[in-house]
Amino acid sequence: MESRNDPDGVTLSSHERLALWRIEAELRQDRRLARRLRRPGARPWLPLSVAALTCASLILLVAGILTSDKAVLWCLVALWPVTVLLAFRMLRRPTGVESRTRS
Repeated sequence: MESRNDPDGVTLSSHERLALWRIEAELRQDRRLARRLRRPGARPWLPLSVAALTCASLILLVAGILTSDKAVLWCLVALWPVTVLLAFRMLRRPTGVESRTRS
């Protein structure tokens, strides 16, 4: 193995390099850690989809009130829970609730 130096110029012994290699190998296999370390901008579709679904829900709400058409109301009934669920996921993500639920 080649010796690796850190920015301070400290050289690791072969035992330390092996231990570090094992730790890094375990961390690379941890998918939950990889999800947590992902950039916050990794899912730009979530805010856009929540905005689009909210607009569509409001349009269906107004159309349902004005027309009382059952098809429009059923579309609203189907769309509104999806909108609320995605909005909850979007608002919950930056607070770190997901990382605290599973330790």
